[in-house]
Amino acid sequence: MTKEKQHAYYREAGAQFAPAIARLARAMERDGDKARDLEQDIHCELFRSFARFEGQCALKTWVYRVAHNVAAEHRLRESRRRPTVSLEETDELPSLGSGERAAAEGHTVARAQEMIRQLPTLDAQVMLLWLEGESARDISEVTGLASGTVATRIHRLKTALADQFGTPDHQETIR
Repeated sequence: MTKEKQHAYYREAGAQFAPAIARLARAMERDGDKARDLEQDIHCELFRSFARFEGQCALKTWVYRVAHNVAAEHRLRESRRRPTVSLEETDELPSLGSGERAAAEGHTVARAQEMIRQLPTLDAQVMLLWLEGESARDISEVTGLASGTVATRIHRLKTALADQFGTPDHQETIR
């Protein structure tokens, strides 16, 4: 592949998916500096990866696959420093306080991100892709899981997230 084509793919991917990559980095890494480093690592690897891109899958699938693989490697390195919790243990995550509506919504997002950060990497990837609006079929292309398995994981993860918040209003919104 030519350098011009590699640059063109990267520009197109950046224009379409930079916000999703930034959200992925922030969801996978609590520390702001480390999240920015992860985002930069994803962009660097994405650029390098386009030298191998042959169009055998959709650009979106390629970008998400590369981004999630880099994030998974990051999580693996970080896991040596701190333990993850199983999906069943997420109800023990610290409860954040409430305040004004905007502050409460910020806490809700922070709690959801904390839950996602503590999930095993594959579950975190499935949840983040679902939150990005991807279908089970698209998620299966990125993760390599069967689409039925993805649908089951999404259901389990949504239920766990709803249970984490513990109110009927939140459960209806999430489902």
